[in-house]
Amino acid sequence: MDSAGSAVRVGSPDGLRYRSDRSPEALHDRDRGRDDRLPAAIGRDATLELVFERRGGRTIVAHAYAEPPYRIGQSFAIDDAAYIIIVCAGPGVFAGDRLHQSIRVERGARVVLTSQSALQVHPSIPQLRPKPDAAVDGVSEAIVRHDYTVDDDAELHCHWDPVIPFTDAALIQEFDLHLAPNARLYWSDALMSGRVSRGEAWRFRELAHRLRLRIAGVLTYLERYRLSRDDGSLRRRWVADAANYFATTLVHHPRATADESEALQRRLDTMTRARAAIDLLQPQLMIGRVMASEGPAFAATRAAIRAALLDTVFQKPALAGRK
Repeated sequence: MDSAGSAVRVGSPDGLRYRSDRSPEALHDRDRGRDDRLPAAIGRDATLELVFERRGGRTIVAHAYAEPPYRIGQSFAIDDAAYIIIVCAGPGVFAGDRLHQSIRVERGARVVLTSQSALQVHPSIPQLRPKPDAAVDGVSEAIVRHDYTVDDDAELHCHWDPVIPFTDAALIQEFDLHLAPNARLYWSDALMSGRVSRGEAWRFRELAHRLRLRIAGVLTYLERYRLSRDDGSLRRRWVADAANYFATTLVHHPRATADESEALQRRLDTMTRARAAIDLLQPQLMIGRVMASEGPAFAATRAAIRAALLDTVFQKPALAGRK
């Protein structure tokens, strides 16, 4: 426990720390000797760091650091992989919150990460929140950033529960994936239009999303959009249509081929309650997109894609984990 009694750290002091400044440009290295956040920032301005290494034929957590509301669960071994459920222990994220995850998978390591539950994005309710400090005054959206670095001959699997933006919520989320040429990746993130069962579809104020993949330093895939409160345009035929659930899956692997993509597409064509498409963007890089109007069909389609990829591409079905 650090001097502020707010953060947990394990392992060597490598990695990054981030200032409590809330502007997107303010991230930079800082002294890791102590947690110097203002009290009002604790629980709202948080960093999670993980570094994985391969030792003795298995993957271990070489370095871990978490500030509330992040919590790092126990690492379980699945074959030679390290499997961790990342916990965001609060009720969700609120306007002005700033969360950052930094993950590194070093040469030869294999890692499986997933979330404990869906990430709820709440609106700003000033009367229920403490008076903001100068670092966050005027900020009206939550900012969630993820950075992942995967070295050569390393493998990372990330399967995230959906983000759920509530009515009047605003969120900026950014995922940056950096792969070495011979790194392997399974990635799947997801989004809901809101709390659909409560009639809140497309009632959030704004959501900005960026998923950026670099391989050997070259920008290889970029997914970027900004959605605002629905005026009917998001429900157009070639936008969201009747769908309320969306997911993107990326796979980088030598066995990600045109034949594998076509075989998986044929299998998904039989699942009529969701729309799904698989394509090969370039050799070794596969993409999958899923849209559905109902949660069970969406979850079943995502699970089918993951199971098929683990079986035929990664040839490690057990990496689906325990969740």
